[in-house]
Amino acid sequence: MCKFKMNLMVIACAALILSGCSSLNKTQKGGAVGVVAGGTMGAVIGNASGNTALGAIIGAAVGGATGAIIGHQMDKQAEEIENTIPDAKVERVGEGIVVEFSSNVLFGFDQSNLSTDAKINLNKLVKVLNTFPDTDIEIQGHTDSKGSESYNNSLSLKRAGEVSDYLRYNGVGTNRISIKGFGESMPKYDNSTADGRTQNRRVEFLITANEKMKEDAEKAAGN
Repeated sequence: MCKFKMNLMVIACAALILSGCSSLNKTQKGGAVGVVAGGTMGAVIGNASGNTALGAIIGAAVGGATGAIIGHQMDKQAEEIENTIPDAKVERVGEGIVVEFSSNVLFGFDQSNLSTDAKINLNKLVKVLNTFPDTDIEIQGHTDSKGSESYNNSLSLKRAGEVSDYLRYNGVGTNRISIKGFGESMPKYDNSTADGRTQNRRVEFLITANEKMKEDAEKAAGN
């Protein structure tokens, strides 16, 4: 019961921060969220919302003036991705970025091999990632609810791995990349509709500050 109450308090704090910052820009919001954000809060919010990307990014937040500096750098990188890759959904979250590709942009139906169009899009993403080298990238694979749970878990991991291998082969540092496969367990859209299932078949890139960026931001903030 105590743990449950604590989780509710954490979610409430995050909600107040996010709802009360309407007058702030994205960089300032990143700093504000980071003041109370940590691994516990990120995990709680991610599980409660069904959004693992949101939870992971909030959990990695530094906060304060350092977080605001990181957020400013992420603003620039997010804008660059949006301008370069119109097929991707780009969202700034706290001190990080979520880039979402529908799986049908990257793969054929029920396939884990990258399509020709996928490689064109990923080549564009590689250029941006290498322009901003001081970031970590977590690649998450997701599926819809069709098929068995074990099959979907395997497919999502294979797709994340295929994307990871392509980024590494094309010059993105191996130490920057990690992968996860969530199968059907974390839907963002309605699996009861065809359109929702299509959108749930997705690959997400979570872009967060690495230790070098955090150290540089801390120095710039005078900490």
